[in-house]
Amino acid sequence: MNPFAGYRDAELIAKVATEIKNLELPRRIRIMEVCGGHTAAIYRFALHSLLPDTIELLSGPGCPVCVTPNSFIDHAIELAKLPDTVIATFGDLIRVPGTHLTLSAARAQGCDIRVFYSSADALEFAHENPRKRVIFLGVGFETTASTIASTMEHAVARGDRNFRLLSALKTMPGALNTLLSSSDVRVDGLILPGHVVTVAGTEPFEFIANSLHIPCAVAGFEPLDLMQSILAIATQTVKHESVIENKYRRAVRASGNVHAQRAMKRMFEETAIPWRGLGEIADSGLKLRSEFVHYDASTIEVTVPPSKENPACRCGEVLRGIVRPAECALFGTRCTPHSPVGACMVSSEGACAAVYYFQPEHVH
Repeated sequence: MNPFAGYRDAELIAKVATEIKNLELPRRIRIMEVCGGHTAAIYRFALHSLLPDTIELLSGPGCPVCVTPNSFIDHAIELAKLPDTVIATFGDLIRVPGTHLTLSAARAQGCDIRVFYSSADALEFAHENPRKRVIFLGVGFETTASTIASTMEHAVARGDRNFRLLSALKTMPGALNTLLSSSDVRVDGLILPGHVVTVAGTEPFEFIANSLHIPCAVAGFEPLDLMQSILAIATQTVKHESVIENKYRRAVRASGNVHAQRAMKRMFEETAIPWRGLGEIADSGLKLRSEFVHYDASTIEVTVPPSKENPACRCGEVLRGIVRPAECALFGTRCTPHSPVGACMVSSEGACAAVYYFQPEHVH
């Protein structure tokens, strides 16, 4: 029996869609999701088509690969050129363009760059190859950061000193504060990132409802989850309310996963970090604590040439909800999932890739 079958029940979804359409919204509202899994699900299940014209869905900075800037890729490539060095990475990141090369292209030129399914797998490789310096590229939000924290604890406990972390790990609350406080972005409701909130809890996001007065809902990843969250946000708008409604109770608690949070605090401290499209945001990145500096690959001396973003790519604007993917001149022509120019076209969680695969009418 499929445990998720009920969350894809066409009659239940249609009932929620009818409830949404029957609401008397005071104006056209823009609801943003900030989770790559939500972005993929919204396009996969064509949820836009179930909504009235009074509701517009936007994709925000919810894809970790997408918000990782070129400078991180450039840094990793320079580290890959060092002797006896292996770069260990998740699969999506290998195709993200840097200023001049992707990690995949650097590998074709002779660098030892390998794809692993988890940081734990990369650590085992380092343990089995003590003569190699293995640098893991840490990219992700709270969900991934907690698993990498556990891996780094294991590395330290076991004394695998040839294992290093180059961290581009990010936390979501500060980025959302920057995004939602921006004068060029209008968001009337927010679907909070389900996986992130599972770890962090709802408490770090309460400022969005309480101070920014933006209605919020936590959603799971099935179509009924998302439609119920959209209904909750739209209902709050009608009632002139702004609270966080938890529509993912089977996984999310207000306090989050305290064990994961403690692991992150033991290994990491907050730092400023650049986000594609948002710039550098204070205290939104995670770096290894000073007592673990030996495991920090950012302390390895390399010269990284000046980095720059492709001026024709509009990923930064897509991530802020300012433009839609098809409004970029590169979309579907020079930039496709098979030959991506921008990071938003690489990952299955990227808005550009989602539109390309699930809304073919928008492909040039």
